[in-house]
Amino acid sequence: MEELVGLREGSSGDPVTLQELWGPCPHIRRAIQGGLEWLKQKLFRLGEDWYFLMTLGVLMALVSYAMNFAIGRVVRGSGIPELKTMLAGVILEDYLDIKNFGAKVVGLSCTLATGSTLFLGKVGPFVHLSVMIAAYLGRVRTTTIGEPENKSKQNEMLVAAAAVGVATVFAAPFSGVLFSIEVMSSHFSVWDYWRGFFAATCGAFMFRLLAVFNSEQETITSLYKTSFRVDVPFDLPEIFFFVALGGICGVLSCAYLFCQRTFLSFIKTNRFSSKLLATSKPVYSALATLLLASITYPPGVGHFLASRLSMKQHLDSLFDNHSWALMTQNSSPPWPEELDPQHLWWEWYHPRFTIFGTLAFFLVMKFWMLILATTIPMPAGYFMPIFILGAAIGRLLGEALAVTFPEGIVAGGVTNPIMPGGYALAGAAAFSGAVTHTISTALLAFELTGQIVHALPVLMAVLAANAIAQSCQPSFYDGTIIVKKLPYLPRILGRNIGSHRVRVEHFMNHSITTLAKDTPLEEVVKVVTSTDVAEYPLVESTESQILVGIVQRAQLVQALQAEPPSRAPGHQQCLQDILARGCPTEPVTLTLFSETTLHQAQNLFKLLNLQSLFVTSRGRAVGCVSWVEMKKAISNLTNPPAPK
Repeated sequence: MEELVGLREGSSGDPVTLQELWGPCPHIRRAIQGGLEWLKQKLFRLGEDWYFLMTLGVLMALVSYAMNFAIGRVVRGSGIPELKTMLAGVILEDYLDIKNFGAKVVGLSCTLATGSTLFLGKVGPFVHLSVMIAAYLGRVRTTTIGEPENKSKQNEMLVAAAAVGVATVFAAPFSGVLFSIEVMSSHFSVWDYWRGFFAATCGAFMFRLLAVFNSEQETITSLYKTSFRVDVPFDLPEIFFFVALGGICGVLSCAYLFCQRTFLSFIKTNRFSSKLLATSKPVYSALATLLLASITYPPGVGHFLASRLSMKQHLDSLFDNHSWALMTQNSSPPWPEELDPQHLWWEWYHPRFTIFGTLAFFLVMKFWMLILATTIPMPAGYFMPIFILGAAIGRLLGEALAVTFPEGIVAGGVTNPIMPGGYALAGAAAFSGAVTHTISTALLAFELTGQIVHALPVLMAVLAANAIAQSCQPSFYDGTIIVKKLPYLPRILGRNIGSHRVRVEHFMNHSITTLAKDTPLEEVVKVVTSTDVAEYPLVESTESQILVGIVQRAQLVQALQAEPPSRAPGHQQCLQDILARGCPTEPVTLTLFSETTLHQAQNLFKLLNLQSLFVTSRGRAVGCVSWVEMKKAISNLTNPPAPK
């Protein structure tokens, strides 16, 4: 029949099947199929990863904008510590399961709907959502291309997803990539750098483009518009005050990090609160929310906390370049019954408290209220509240300087009024950078406002704050990892701490179970049944102990179960016979020497995302080092044990 088909159509090419002939429009379908194959070859010639990264950015922008749109209609943890742990090589079950995506979105939407009551953001959860989609797209990619799963490829997608999560919240691709570099890992590949920029740019562009399509903006602009003076934004003597602001933010960030970590540990160890969190999370969340809502009630205490403002309006008002203290010296603005979008700063004024009292009261109350809110078990981000706290710190100092120098600071015979909004911008970048141990918050401040006139003073303030915070306290995310007891390899503080004098032989685990090729099968069975390690070091012989490979326990058990009993008289089977019959072994690609220093070992573990390594001396297996031994050795350096 196939030959008759070819004769009937008068075709001299390859014969077609009856199914192809009887289908509708066979020629058109074959042309379309050929065109799709040609398009697939052309598109994937550049590398299929780029298209999935672009899709990731666009999808996250759609979700981010839709979430903002939904919350706007309704109203008128974080995830980063776990991601850091995963990128360090630890597998966390169900963390990237796409089934959790819907629950995360709904929970985060409810959190954002509370507004100033809980005073929480969405940066951390959005990074988690982005990583979920990236992991799912990675699985789609491997299925489409037909290649096996690659761990390094997956990590590349996750790193790019972290940058997309930040970029689509603030429409800031540059700071999004740099923030993910600083927060997520200690070492970063240049290849991931470009991939992250590509995905983050797609996401940020789409996020701001949706605002134009929805007639919210005429064109693509910055998220928080400011009107700082461009010709002379600050006088040279003000550099000193910006650096002092950085020092103040650094000290306050240390206090905040210490109190937050201590209170979170107390909540987890206290018998009543820990039982309540374990059995009745909704009850704990309701009680904490009721307390916060009672305080932020606008006709009550919330009148002094600007609680009617949203988080965006908080920043819009704090970045105002006019001095509120000078404007209220001769007149007292009314407190409107309804929020006035044209005069948001009125929410910060009260005749009895003045601007300084309101700002100081806001900082004191939000300091402990934010610490309490971080213990509520719901999806929430903590970067934006910290950013606003820093802006309030800077605004308070800027208002004080504006009152002290009402005409401005004289520099070169020219007097320019002080802009408190510039100090608010520097304070936001410095405090958030100190809490998260990042420098990229300075760039984030510029991308958010669209102005870079305060580049030098803001960067100096961020550096001063980080110098204090990084020498005294772990970052917010590292502190959360410590409290949650996630697998964590601490960094070695300082260069003169003695890490170069501590060698691996001083803290390695000496009690390792090796399997020699000449070990009888009876001994091998005893070792396998009496231990539960995942892998065994394979040595050449019992006498030499020369490390030659690694054998996995699961594969060894399977080979032993399939091994028939030996019937040859006088022949004793050994492990070498099992290996010769096909039991797979893995080569040892990397080992530590007993003379390797702690500093070198820690760099290897962080650079290669290792969990454990065997230690050799002249080729002989003498021990192993895992995260447990590394953490204990670093802890003994920072806190030496008392002499016996």
